[in-house]
Amino acid sequence: MKICIISNFYPPFFFGMEAGIQREAEALEDRGHAVTVITSSPNRKSYTEKINKVEIHRIFPINLYPAYQFQNKTTLLKIGFHMLDVWNPFSYREIKKTLQMINPDVVHVHNYKGLSLGVFSAVKNLGLALMFSIHDYSLVCPRATLLKSSEKICNNPQLPCQVYAQAQKLLFNRNKPDRLIVNAQFTLDKLRASGFFNGINTKIEGIGIELNEKMIKKDYEVINILYTGGLTKHKGVHILINAFKQLKQENVRLHVVGKGFDMDEMKKLAGGDLRIIFHGFVSNKDLSTLRDTANISVVPSIWYDIAHGVICESFNYGIPVIGSRIGGIPELIEDGYNGYLFEAGNEQELKNALDRLINNPQELKRLETGAFESRKKYDIEDHINHLETLFKELTG
Repeated sequence: MKICIISNFYPPFFFGMEAGIQREAEALEDRGHAVTVITSSPNRKSYTEKINKVEIHRIFPINLYPAYQFQNKTTLLKIGFHMLDVWNPFSYREIKKTLQMINPDVVHVHNYKGLSLGVFSAVKNLGLALMFSIHDYSLVCPRATLLKSSEKICNNPQLPCQVYAQAQKLLFNRNKPDRLIVNAQFTLDKLRASGFFNGINTKIEGIGIELNEKMIKKDYEVINILYTGGLTKHKGVHILINAFKQLKQENVRLHVVGKGFDMDEMKKLAGGDLRIIFHGFVSNKDLSTLRDTANISVVPSIWYDIAHGVICESFNYGIPVIGSRIGGIPELIEDGYNGYLFEAGNEQELKNALDRLINNPQELKRLETGAFESRKKYDIEDHINHLETLFKELTG
């Protein structure tokens, strides 16, 4: 089968969940399918390359700046970018031209911000089977997080955001996908409440990971706490740092992995606490090494996060996860079985959960067993089997 995957970002230029998209593409290629990826370019040039047998078309749909460069732009530039990105005619033209050249049997769209809803128009105008995977709230929120600039949950969107959401709904409903996949029931319910996805066949489906066969034996002389993800406020890294600094134990280390717009502010917040280590962006090999020695993983998000990749990968290494009770996170973490849940933004409650595990290695070991057992739900082989079944149904 000829399969085209469309994603706004794709490795090695990516911010997190795109690693799961790469696993999907390469696993499908290994199954004998002809897989092609269309994604945005990290600069203003369009080009084609191959990574691990997968052909990748990186395009630059004319806009004020490439989507990868959004973090350091002024508010005015970002507003202009989002206006063009609602339905970008340049994106539509380039994607349609590329699809005509590829001539796939089915198209699987992931995040589309930076490529615009012109993606859906191009696919449907060519009469191609279309499946869409939901990873955030881009359909109703320009920031994709449902957060205000103050980093508080947005329950009453301002007029520009309302206009944005209505325009998105109108354009999306004109070019509805044939099948929908969403990582969390919470996300599906939230978007359906805004008038999306009526009449679309929908499946709750997580990402796929390559399962580790054996759980590595952990050491408890030093308790290693791991955060992996973007260093931005909506990810709640500042909540974690403030909670960690309250810990009195000296035999603890907080490993912060990732980059982001608020990195300098987070380092300043950490102050002179030598127990906090910032690693920046690391290779997959180095991240695997950190997970081998990690005792606890923390997902302290203050937005309606799904956090599927971080949580599932933690379980795969037998690492219990302490996560915010928000968004889709509670659908993955079973409180007291494979981790703990705490009120989003509550530093004291997070500190208490960390204290409990640091001071009680037997409890930590019990949660490790639950975490490692939980990984079985996310086997990449099962995930690809499900995708193949859906693709076959879509193509008759």
